[in-house]
Amino acid sequence: MTNRENLRQLLLQLDERGYKAYHDIKGSYQFPDFTLIIDRVQGDPFATPSQVRVQLPQSVAGFPPHLYQIPSREIALRDYLTRSFSRAARHISSRRGTGSSGLIAIVPVGQSVLDRTSAFVTDTIVEVRFVVGLPAQGRRIAGRQAAQMLCDDIPRLVEQSLKYQSLDAAAIEHHVETVEDADWLRQELAERGLVAFIPDGAILPRRSGVNDQPLSSDAVPFQSPTTLRVEFTCPNRGLIAGMGIPAGVTLIVGGGYHGKSTLLRAIELGVYNHIPNDGRELVVTHPAAVKIRAEDGRSVAGVDISPFINHLPQERSTRQFSTTNASGSTSQAANIIEALEADAKLLLVDEDTAATNFMIRDRRMQQLIAKDKEPITPFIDKVRQLYTDCGVSTILVMGGSGDYFDVADTVIAMENFQPQDVTEKAKAIAQTNKTERASEGGEQFGQITPRVPLPESIDPSRGQRSVKVKVRDVDEVVFGTEEIDLSAVEQIVEKGQLRAVSQAIVYAKREYINGQRPLPEILDCVMSSIEAQGLDVLTTLPEGDLVLFRRFELAAALNRLRTLKVR
Repeated sequence: MTNRENLRQLLLQLDERGYKAYHDIKGSYQFPDFTLIIDRVQGDPFATPSQVRVQLPQSVAGFPPHLYQIPSREIALRDYLTRSFSRAARHISSRRGTGSSGLIAIVPVGQSVLDRTSAFVTDTIVEVRFVVGLPAQGRRIAGRQAAQMLCDDIPRLVEQSLKYQSLDAAAIEHHVETVEDADWLRQELAERGLVAFIPDGAILPRRSGVNDQPLSSDAVPFQSPTTLRVEFTCPNRGLIAGMGIPAGVTLIVGGGYHGKSTLLRAIELGVYNHIPNDGRELVVTHPAAVKIRAEDGRSVAGVDISPFINHLPQERSTRQFSTTNASGSTSQAANIIEALEADAKLLLVDEDTAATNFMIRDRRMQQLIAKDKEPITPFIDKVRQLYTDCGVSTILVMGGSGDYFDVADTVIAMENFQPQDVTEKAKAIAQTNKTERASEGGEQFGQITPRVPLPESIDPSRGQRSVKVKVRDVDEVVFGTEEIDLSAVEQIVEKGQLRAVSQAIVYAKREYINGQRPLPEILDCVMSSIEAQGLDVLTTLPEGDLVLFRRFELAAALNRLRTLKVR
């Protein structure tokens, strides 16, 4: 291992040489307070920036053990350090030539607090992983600028963002305690018979569809109706009150633009923790909640959708249903069955993104089109069975069909972003105004048949490369020669989750997909490996841009791989 001055001299010697000569700097360098490790050097100023790590002894970083010795607090502290480094890097990073020259950046973060490979904290070290764009003029090394970046700018970054004495101790404490309280609340839901909790005072509206920050003005703080009000005593914040949504079938109703979908969106993202002052930092949801929607055009591989759809024309089977171009109803049926196969315990459905003919078939349509001519069993006739037979709850945004009053346990009406418990009123209306529609769901929900993925159908290679995976934007993965469209998987919130999911498919193919294991067991194996060894188990190099996903997002990506075959 050499030191900072050796690195500086080497960079000066490389000045004006061809860019590939930068490979000589790969390795470890001892600075006065930390170690700089250059893991991968880019081959071109326009290529993906170089991967770099810094490691500080905890004796230098100085973070008190109580901030990281509980898993929840550790993830929160790592999140805080990632954000701290990102803010400092934006001020220091500057353009220093062609391509990505001069860039210093860490994995982009949003409003969620997630387990990322960008930062680690232990009793002995603090490690942060980031990228640098090594400077060039044209395709020649700009050695002096590189020396300034690596030998002067990075030490300043470390000093400003990774040492406890340089940071706001109260802000760190608040960040860690907020996340710990949210994790505690989520664990308490099942004990109370709840699937979600929204605290009084929460700010649910966002600034826009592309800006997930809280609405800064005119936002109405959430206030629970008294009949659904529950209280918790959090480890740090103490007493907190708000609306608890019970297990079972819950409808969210109300007029347009009164906050129905906003509430459901907060609930679907309540599977993740959020930063302080997000407005939803104590909104928590059952961790096995999955958002379900129609998804025209997606591929489906061997899914038993017979609980919802059977006797298709031309005697096509729905017990092993496959298509390269699913309709709205078949895609929604497949999405539900796939979620159940992956062990979902709460389904979230918004009628705005659902297939109408999948959700309801009213009495008049039943009279016109006989059941033996209609292959779809509507969701209204299966949602109750999902709970009684499978223990799976459902929360639906429903503004257009009062027929769902007959199957609902709880009905919440949103008015000007405020909830009202109208369960009794809805039940009275259902009793007075009979729908007279015939139930088409049979006596039981039906079987969930686990599928076995065939390894030969999962090929990450492209050309001469045995593994070629790439993430485009925040909703598409290039996997070998295929593109996996995840734009309808709404609980993916960061690009780093897609990177991790794509690597997890490669890892699963290598380690667990053998033509014998069913998909749920494969998901168990992958998630257990990550839990035991961290996200680094998925890659050969220590990468800093992987973000933890859930088993449901991994299953969603695998299920949308168009080459997938199962038995």
